[in-house]
Amino acid sequence: MNRARTGPPTVGVVIITMGDREAELGALLESVEAQEGEPAKVIVLGQGVKLPALPDPVAAVELPENLGIPGGRNAGVRWLREHGGADIVLVLDDDGLLPRTDTLHLVREAFTANPKLGIVGFRIADENGVSQRRHVPRLGGADPLISGPVTTFLGGAHAIRMDVIDQVGDFPDKFFYAHEETDFAWRALDAGWEIDYRADLVLTHPRTPASRHAVYYRNTGRNRVWLAKRHLPAILVPVYLATWAAYTLAQRPPLAGLRSWWAGFFEGVRVPCPPRRPMRWRTVWRMTRLGRPPVI
Repeated sequence: MNRARTGPPTVGVVIITMGDREAELGALLESVEAQEGEPAKVIVLGQGVKLPALPDPVAAVELPENLGIPGGRNAGVRWLREHGGADIVLVLDDDGLLPRTDTLHLVREAFTANPKLGIVGFRIADENGVSQRRHVPRLGGADPLISGPVTTFLGGAHAIRMDVIDQVGDFPDKFFYAHEETDFAWRALDAGWEIDYRADLVLTHPRTPASRHAVYYRNTGRNRVWLAKRHLPAILVPVYLATWAAYTLAQRPPLAGLRSWWAGFFEGVRVPCPPRRPMRWRTVWRMTRLGRPPVI
């Protein structure tokens, strides 16, 4: 779907929160308000919690329950559609901060310059401006200061062309947490869209381990299996899962975490997560040329 535009693309900002970072959320909203150019339409969604007072014109939506990260984002997109829409959906972590005032301008510029660009991933940096390897969407966490095409993106800060969501669908609600971005990215790539990592688009975010989430190990194991079952050609499914099992063991997680990971892995094997729509081999080759074949 191509929308006729008479001006710069409109931006809708989606922020989901558990209601426990009021000060950080306030600082993030101030950094969004400080952006140059046309103001964005901003919505904050409380995941089954009561929201604090928010500045006008930020929209506040209190969801009846915690829908998980993908479910919360989907609810934000639905709200934007019901309230005038947006050409670009910008998703930000509630404890992040935009240190530059031209970030939205650069986002609009990127999507305007390349009609095939579907998703832009930000660089996430800690309080000292340092990016962790796991926050760089390339194998080995290669230099975070180098921008370029990639095969996935980070959930904490990214922008998606609304046309991509219209074409490939929402984030997978059932994943709840972990790998929902990769699921979406694979569908977007298979539909012919491009994904860029932009080092100049920065979200400052506290340095925290991914394992801080109580469901980290179990959901990671389960959702890796669902990801493979949903999107990979059949011959690649066991290769992908074997690779990630070996990688997990090599990381030497705590015994409790490893048990939880295997429990999630076998839950993913046992429980279906439709639909299954294997990507084309052309997409597999394209991802391989970009440096990350879908078996790693």
